[in-house]
Amino acid sequence: MGCSTSTPGKVSGRARGSTLENTGASDPKNLRIKLVLLGDSGVGKSCIVLRFVRGQFDPASKVTVGASFLSQTIALQDSTTVKFEIWDTAGQERYASLAPLYYRGASAAVVVYDITSMETFQKAQFWVKELQKHGNPNIVMALVGNKADLEDSRAVETQVAKDYADANGMFLIETSAKTADNINQLFEEIAKRLPRTTPLPS
Repeated sequence: MGCSTSTPGKVSGRARGSTLENTGASDPKNLRIKLVLLGDSGVGKSCIVLRFVRGQFDPASKVTVGASFLSQTIALQDSTTVKFEIWDTAGQERYASLAPLYYRGASAAVVVYDITSMETFQKAQFWVKELQKHGNPNIVMALVGNKADLEDSRAVETQVAKDYADANGMFLIETSAKTADNINQLFEEIAKRLPRTTPLPS
């Protein structure tokens, strides 16, 4: 099976040039932020990013080695543009020690699990604890239950995940990289929650 070629809605593919560093920006209308994806191997982190950035889905996508980098810019309704610099980390245990290199200094983190696997939900909780211990204290965290198209095989109930997210200052969203369901909404919600810096009065 090849990639789907549907294009994501309300996403600007233009990389708007910006010299701003993270959210410590002097222009609150043009943000550039570092975002990291964490989660067990096989939960669909790379598929989520590929769907968001390129509007594609490749069921035969290869396992990420180390980490891969992609960027995408979106425009919000208030005319703020947010350029996401996305680090997609490898989920295998042998790469776990490298993860802090990618989430250090990140303004946002997407912690992904597979709704059909309780084991991946438990691994997601491990990553949340790591972020709470070592991540940016103001990091915007999203808990993402991917593979929502496999509802018939669900092992992690939505309410259980929502309760966990609420208790840890995150928001929960269930996505399907395969059908593109809630992929753009995930990144839009993160963008809305980013701290805005207000320019100093001249």
